[in-house]
Amino acid sequence: MSVSRRSLLLRGMAGFAGSSFMLRQAFAAEQAPRNIEKNPKFVSTPFTLGVASGDPEADGFVIWTRLAPTPLEEAGGMVLKPMWVNWEVSEDEHMSRIVARGQALAHPELAHSVHVEVAGLKAARPYWYRFRVADYQSAVGCAQTLPAAGASVERARFAVAGCQHYEEGHYTAWRAIAQEPVDFVYHYGDYIYEGADSGPGYRKMNGQPFKVLRRHMGPECYSLDEYRRRYAQYKTDPDLQAAHAATSWFVSFDDHEVDNNWAGDTDQDGTPEEIFLFRRAVAMQAYYEHMPLRRRSLPNGSHMQIYRTAGYGDLLNVFVLDTRQYRSDQVYGDKDGPQGNDVWTADRSMMGQTQEQWLFNGLAQSDTRWNLLAHQVMMLNLAHRKSPSSPLLYSMDQWSGYLYSRKRLLEFVQAHCPGNVVNVTGDAHRHFAGDLLINPDDKQPASVEFLATSITSGSDGVGDDDTFSQSVRHENPWLKATTDKRGYVLCDVGRDQWRGDLKIVDQVMQPNGVTSTYASFVTERGHPGLQKV
Repeated sequence: MSVSRRSLLLRGMAGFAGSSFMLRQAFAAEQAPRNIEKNPKFVSTPFTLGVASGDPEADGFVIWTRLAPTPLEEAGGMVLKPMWVNWEVSEDEHMSRIVARGQALAHPELAHSVHVEVAGLKAARPYWYRFRVADYQSAVGCAQTLPAAGASVERARFAVAGCQHYEEGHYTAWRAIAQEPVDFVYHYGDYIYEGADSGPGYRKMNGQPFKVLRRHMGPECYSLDEYRRRYAQYKTDPDLQAAHAATSWFVSFDDHEVDNNWAGDTDQDGTPEEIFLFRRAVAMQAYYEHMPLRRRSLPNGSHMQIYRTAGYGDLLNVFVLDTRQYRSDQVYGDKDGPQGNDVWTADRSMMGQTQEQWLFNGLAQSDTRWNLLAHQVMMLNLAHRKSPSSPLLYSMDQWSGYLYSRKRLLEFVQAHCPGNVVNVTGDAHRHFAGDLLINPDDKQPASVEFLATSITSGSDGVGDDDTFSQSVRHENPWLKATTDKRGYVLCDVGRDQWRGDLKIVDQVMQPNGVTSTYASFVTERGHPGLQKV
């Protein structure tokens, strides 16, 4: 079978391999674009940003790279012309049993990124892939197809991680994830931080003087070029590259891919909505350019389709949510405070009506053993006090600031899929694990939540006996654990039991930090509630 290059572009750079897995050329030759760079030349390898795979399905996945021989310079050091990039997929890590190959166009309009949608592969197995252009070859990455729909699956393992502030530590946790035998990774967001270079001096962190480990290049990101350079800077990290090359990822954005705590069409600075949408548009484009996403997520102006689902045989349905693009603006100036009437207002939403209905329909029709809700911010209705006599305070940026939406979702879960929904979230720069109650005095939780701490944001952290930790433990009996250390969550899903390990790194301001398990919890299918292991 052959597919024209024109069809390749229209189908999102898709690659195909026949069921016999015979070596074949996937794309027939056709007239190249008028301005094609026929003989590209580079000052050094153009694969400085590594490779990645993502959005796996039962018969394939996306493979990604971006050409950038000098990634922190203008245009990544590339000539501003399109060029062909060769790609191969193999059944073995030595790339000796090629099952699919072809060419994809790297467009200057997309920062010479390449998104190849490979299809026609066998389900539930690893594949290896690489790219070539001119005389250069990329590193070899590993991708994994999902089990076929309805296939009996005994186990799935995956990691949850995000919040990787470049200035605040080494990416030791990503190296640890690269060495975990996981089937996929879920990145909950804050892949980059948009802020300006912190400078050579000290700033405050946890009330103490803090000097950044490594500095951002440039000012706060507003333009497409600035966002591109920030992604390039982050992606030069070898530990992050190793984690991308190790397995397939599901990715979603949170706030810092655009601007801190943005909500829908508004930012935190009071910028007119029609102006902020210009910034959101270039931020979305840069995000797409640097993530292993399918063509269906290609931005349309300031909008990007990021909520989606994936099935893992009969074991697990994955629902990746978007809690930024469609949410209402935060109330009370987005400051922590008491929960007034505004947090219960019915016309305020966390997901928007269309996404909420999509999720409810998906959950109602799901027939897998488990359902995973993968989203960005905490669902636990977590209260804390600044002092024993001060009022209870809640975050207005988390689900605790959108209680009407939170109650609707948890009531639906309890009514339609009791005991088989698990939430994984992030953004809070601490580990949290707890039971999700619809009402504070409920005896039975509707679901459970594992919130993964940051990769680096918050630097080495203060542990688990600070004033905030003591307060939230005292005020929230449904909270099972919390600690302010860096790391990730490792989920091990069996047919009747779901285990979550809160992995921590002892330090990130020095290299080669030691990874350990802070706490482990399980929830039994049909009996929601976390039990410590």
